[in-house]
Amino acid sequence: MLKESDLHRRTNVRWKIGVLMWLAIAINYLDRANLSASSADIMKDLHINNAEMGIVMSAFFWSYMIFQIPSGWFADKVGHRISMALAVGWWSLATAITGLARGLTSLLGLRVLLGIGEAGAMPSNSGIATRWFPDHERGKISAFYDTGSKVGTAVAMPLIVWIVSNWGWQFSFVISGVIGLFWVAIWIWYYNDPEKQRYVNKEELSYIRNGQKKKEGITQDQPMKWYELFKYRNVWAMCFGFFTLNYAIFFFITWFPNYLEEARGMAAMSMGFTAMIPPLVGIVGELIGGWVTDYLYFKKHCSLTFSRKFNLVIGMLLATSILFAGLTESTVMSIALLSLSYAGLAFAAAALWCLPGDVAPKNMTSTLGGVQNCASNIGGIVGPIITGFIVTATGSFVPALVVSGIATFLGALTYLFWLGKVEPIKVKGENE
Repeated sequence: MLKESDLHRRTNVRWKIGVLMWLAIAINYLDRANLSASSADIMKDLHINNAEMGIVMSAFFWSYMIFQIPSGWFADKVGHRISMALAVGWWSLATAITGLARGLTSLLGLRVLLGIGEAGAMPSNSGIATRWFPDHERGKISAFYDTGSKVGTAVAMPLIVWIVSNWGWQFSFVISGVIGLFWVAIWIWYYNDPEKQRYVNKEELSYIRNGQKKKEGITQDQPMKWYELFKYRNVWAMCFGFFTLNYAIFFFITWFPNYLEEARGMAAMSMGFTAMIPPLVGIVGELIGGWVTDYLYFKKHCSLTFSRKFNLVIGMLLATSILFAGLTESTVMSIALLSLSYAGLAFAAAALWCLPGDVAPKNMTSTLGGVQNCASNIGGIVGPIITGFIVTATGSFVPALVVSGIATFLGALTYLFWLGKVEPIKVKGENE
């Protein structure tokens, strides 16, 4: 507990919670990468062919997408201490027992269970950021916890391959699951809302609440049903904008290694190291993006609308460089353009994950975060499918990259013109 002599110093409990948020997302992406990293061994052991493995890989994303909105609603309803513990505990158990799969059906079911659990992470984090951080720090915390996805992706491949080569693919799932369960124990012990958290002092609590225009989490009352959010223009703009961003970013998650090998003629080892470059550049882009949107809002006293749209529009315009990556004959230039595109997407994402807290009615941030993320994963699902059809039909990645570039340009236009004033949705009769 805090000593009386320490009360004049503001605690930084919110950033310790931010580290736990970051870890949850990193573990999230580590767990979902297990299957792709060990797919060859799994297919051999369970007698699964390529077509069947494709179905297994897609199963995660379908349940993940469908449960975004229910997970966000649940988080706002019961609180984030419970929602995050349940989400991480659920997906960690699903991960740990994947080694017990004995064929296509059981593996398919376990991946569906994994998607249900992981659906709760991002909506819950958006709500936690809104409750625990003042408005002028929302960009930095959103950027920080979202970089966990990129670190998790970058670290997952070499780590899992090493575990599989030494102890088998089943052990990689067990280790990943145990890490998540350990996180759950720490979360339950440490996390609570600001007014209830044992280690936060009155100076930090005052700093948080005085920096928030919307005092979220003091009560659990919600001013509308979740489906009523679709009556508002900004919600639709947020959904379509994120759809275009995920359409492009899923190229890096799914087809990028194939592009490097087939279109650029890279050997497996060279491809492995090269594939890490855009996500690592993306981490830098996102951290800069979080700082920029907060700097514009807090230091330069720009409007919240300008501060968010600056990141969203500039980031999506930078991301259009993916269009030119396939047109250049230089492999180095192509990787540079793709890295710039990834950095632009990440720069935009820093503000994109602020929007649920900026726009949602009181106590509905996680719900709106789930709505937005549900739409984004539609882009993540159809993007790889369309890319595959284009490459098959044309024998080239160039048209597919052009389509991704067009998608990001449409995203920039969406955030510039369709997204209106960035402010909380006003509900008739609601008392602030």
